[in-house]
Amino acid sequence: MSKLDKTEVLSAFEAAYEAKNGKKPEIVAKSGWFSVDGGKNMRLADVAALTEELTSGSAPAAKKAKPAKKTKTTKAIAKPAKKGTFTVVKANEDGDKAEDLWIVILARKDHDCRLPRGVV
Repeated sequence: MSKLDKTEVLSAFEAAYEAKNGKKPEIVAKSGWFSVDGGKNMRLADVAALTEELTSGSAPAAKKAKPAKKTKTTKAIAKPAKKGTFTVVKANEDGDKAEDLWIVILARKDHDCRLPRGVV
C-alpha cells in the first residue's frame, strides 16, 4: 500500500473535476474524511480512485439534484378542511380556569405551597 500525499491527490482531483464539470469542487476535510460538494464522505484513497475515473472519462457527471420520486396516484386525494389556529374548549362545570383551581386547592392545605410553574 503506497502512501498518498493529501495535497497532490486533492490538487489532481480538483483539476480533473474542473475539467469534467466546469467548476471547482467544494471539498470539506474533517478528520481524514473528505466531502465533495456536500456529498458522501470518503477517504483519501477513494478521492484518488475518483480522480482516476474522472480522468479516464468513465465516471458519470457530478451529482446533480436528486430526481423527483414518482408516486402512483389513481385518485385525487381530497384534503381535509383547514382548521383554525385554535380550538374552542368547553368550560368546566364550575367555570374556573386551571389557575383559579390550583389557588383553591393549595389554599385548602395546612401548609404554605407554591403554585405550579406557568401559573402566576
